[in-house]
Amino acid sequence: MSAPFKLDPLPFAYDALEPVLTTEAMELHHGKHHQAYVDNLNKAVAGTEFEGKSLEELFAQASKLPAAIRNNGGGHWNHRFFWDLHTTPGNNSQPSAALKTALDSTFGSVDNFKAEFEKAGVGQFGSGWAWLVKKADGSLVITGLPNQENPLMDTSPVQGKPILVNDVWEHAYYLTYRNRRPEYLSKWWQVLNWNKVNELFEG
Repeated sequence: MSAPFKLDPLPFAYDALEPVLTTEAMELHHGKHHQAYVDNLNKAVAGTEFEGKSLEELFAQASKLPAAIRNNGGGHWNHRFFWDLHTTPGNNSQPSAALKTALDSTFGSVDNFKAEFEKAGVGQFGSGWAWLVKKADGSLVITGLPNQENPLMDTSPVQGKPILVNDVWEHAYYLTYRNRRPEYLSKWWQVLNWNKVNELFEG
């Protein structure tokens, strides 16, 4: 029987995000770290009551999951979502009119939003992620979540539809930026695919 979860190829070449993220960093992040989450998730669900369920079905009952399934399932989903938000430097477009209006209304301006998002990333102690979430009432909120948590999990203090995320685990940036997480967060906007974010917000 084939493994239920698989590592998809990146939607861009490993060197496509240079110089914001180096080829070596991307090969390690995707080919080693993400692959390990997939492999460990498949091992964790095999032969259990959770085998055959989608990641979204698992997250809906995250509070009941064994740690190995919750952590590796989150690692797989979070990274897959993260990769789809990237594009080559210079091709990242801008927030749509609808998203810009929402960001202006919530945070004062797009620049203020970016500053608050970077602050959440810098302030996330240890390993984790910075998220922009669209809540059930349509409002937007920024949150930092530890480890491989995400807003789809029933354990998350902020739940809703993920719109945008950045990975602040050290393996995401250390080869390129060493311990300079704020610099990584600031430069990362150059490779964010706003068209994808717009699609998620308006969808």
